[in-house]
Amino acid sequence: MKKSAFLGTLAAATFAAGFAAAGTLDDVKAAGELKCGVSTGLAGFALANANGVWDGFDVAVCRAVAAAVLGDGNAVKFVPTTGKTRFTALASGEIDMLARNTTWTFSRDVDLKFEFAGVNYYDGQGFMAPKALGISSAKELDGATVCIQTGTTTELNLADFFRANGISYDPVPIETNSEAQAQYLAGACDVYTTDASGLASTRATFESPDDHMVLPEIVSKEPLGPLVRHGDNNWGDIVRWTLNALITAEELGVTSMNVAKHSSEAGKNPEVNRLLGTEGDLGGMLGLDKAWASRAIAVNGNYGEIFEKNIGVNTPIGIARGLNASWTEGGLIYSAPFR
Repeated sequence: MKKSAFLGTLAAATFAAGFAAAGTLDDVKAAGELKCGVSTGLAGFALANANGVWDGFDVAVCRAVAAAVLGDGNAVKFVPTTGKTRFTALASGEIDMLARNTTWTFSRDVDLKFEFAGVNYYDGQGFMAPKALGISSAKELDGATVCIQTGTTTELNLADFFRANGISYDPVPIETNSEAQAQYLAGACDVYTTDASGLASTRATFESPDDHMVLPEIVSKEPLGPLVRHGDNNWGDIVRWTLNALITAEELGVTSMNVAKHSSEAGKNPEVNRLLGTEGDLGGMLGLDKAWASRAIAVNGNYGEIFEKNIGVNTPIGIARGLNASWTEGGLIYSAPFR
């Protein structure tokens, strides 16, 4: 039944996507704000504080795009979405882009007719369990109850893992991370499975995080990134190259602290000059001005600054860069050149 519901969501999104009109840039400018779909709340990635102000790793991408297009990183309307509602919201035009720890897959790209702007976090599905359960591997979970978000890639990955290892499980379906956390802590499920980054985020909010452990198995590839609708290539280019600007800025040493200085006059590095508009006019190719990238970087910093501020090892989330280090440091984060 869960699979049918998921496919139904996909079909609805596909239908709506066929009627999605191009011209998102004009719509965003006319509205004076960017409508960005985010999660319903995931610490470090997208979470609203008591005053309703959103912050986090995914939120920073939305603010960077708003700064590039509108000149104001605060000109964003954040729309909370669940695993079930996110694709319909994007396809129908309720939101202009989705930045919600969403996995880039074949069917989402091709069948749903969405366009992923790139990968801002390389992840994989894992399992979290109470230490009191006395297990050290996901392969010991035969007969376990598992909390799992519906409408996500984790459903199929979970089924594949248990089938491949000849063990069984009893799913406990949930729709949001907060619901999963409540069910898990209440003992309604033995383990919780989602992207490893989501597990780290959730565990960090527990009163006694050391009582819980993320098991060693990573059972899938989950390249996460922002996405837009097919059919509006210019808007897709804007989101893609804004993300690339944040990544390239880290490579080139351009930060929130020095971007204004680098933007004031051409320097010795030609790619820095092209990125920040002191040489050439790459912004004009996007329908933006020359300072679009410098504004995007100034809001929350480059990719590395955004990572360390929101989810890095010195935050409660405590995630090491790992695969998400720059390619210059042995990671997978890599941007096409600005030329």
